[in-house]
Amino acid sequence: MPRRPPAMFAMSAEVLPSVYPPDVLDRIRAHVDIDTTLTAEDFHDPRVRSALAEAEILLTGWGCPYIDAAVLDAAPRLRAVLHSAGSVKGILAPGWWERGLVVSSAAAANALPVAEYTLGMIMLAGKDVFAARERYRAQRTFTAEIQAGIGNFGRRVGIIGASRIGRRLIELLRPFDFQVMLTDPHVGEDGAAALGVRPVPLDELMRTSDIVTVHAPAIPETHHMIGGRELALMPDGAVLINTARGSLVETDALVEEVGTGRISAVLDVTDPEPLPAHSPLFGLPNVFLTPHLAGSQGNEVRRLGLYAADELERLLTGRPLVHQVDPTALERAA
Repeated sequence: MPRRPPAMFAMSAEVLPSVYPPDVLDRIRAHVDIDTTLTAEDFHDPRVRSALAEAEILLTGWGCPYIDAAVLDAAPRLRAVLHSAGSVKGILAPGWWERGLVVSSAAAANALPVAEYTLGMIMLAGKDVFAARERYRAQRTFTAEIQAGIGNFGRRVGIIGASRIGRRLIELLRPFDFQVMLTDPHVGEDGAAALGVRPVPLDELMRTSDIVTVHAPAIPETHHMIGGRELALMPDGAVLINTARGSLVETDALVEEVGTGRISAVLDVTDPEPLPAHSPLFGLPNVFLTPHLAGSQGNEVRRLGLYAADELERLLTGRPLVHQVDPTALERAA
């Protein structure tokens, strides 16, 4: 039998069975020597420390303790970290690439449900579903007639950020009759043309979009990138969707703008998160709040484990990893 390199899970033990259900776990066991009863939630645990000294591969996920230089020093044989979640910035200390580590992430797997959520919200917003629901609940009747100003034919959608999620959303929007615009400082005319979208500056996007959806990373340059000035540019009746990070939108300015009833918002993320119980956003009929659930939930979590299992098989058979993390791109990633 071929040698199976020693491996270890480093993530929340509570989450692990959802990410690695029995069928996915069997695929992992077929390729590595791994103790499935041991999950590293604390790298100072003596059992974990002992396994770490022998581990060649770490299978990480939500709840993984921070992997700093001291942890890497305690893992002299480590050659790969396969992360069954999104960004690795929160679990891996900078400089890991200097140790020759191969790092892979399932961020692309987590991008899909976020893009799907956003697509659904765009479709509903274009039909004015949220306001229609409020009117129907209040009036308990309706008149069957064509409602002017709603619908998704030719609806203008502005995407802020050609991130994994932003790009996946662009793909999902293609079968529909939307006009799609993009603002991203790292995507020029040729890149936008390849994506099939029209590149525009942020101000133009805010001013001309019926629906603005935020998919930029949370980095210093994007903090409060959507403030009072940008919100004031949005046309009357426009909708802001945020599934990225709450810090990209200035909350006080948003409260003030949606409080006028002029625009609406769909927020899966907020700043702070969760919102304080007294936040006006909870009571506004033109604000649709969800509790940070756009990302992988329920049966979608299994996809994360499948991505890691696929990458493990590629790694051990000498094939290129599909989702290898590029350290040069981390600075502008979420």
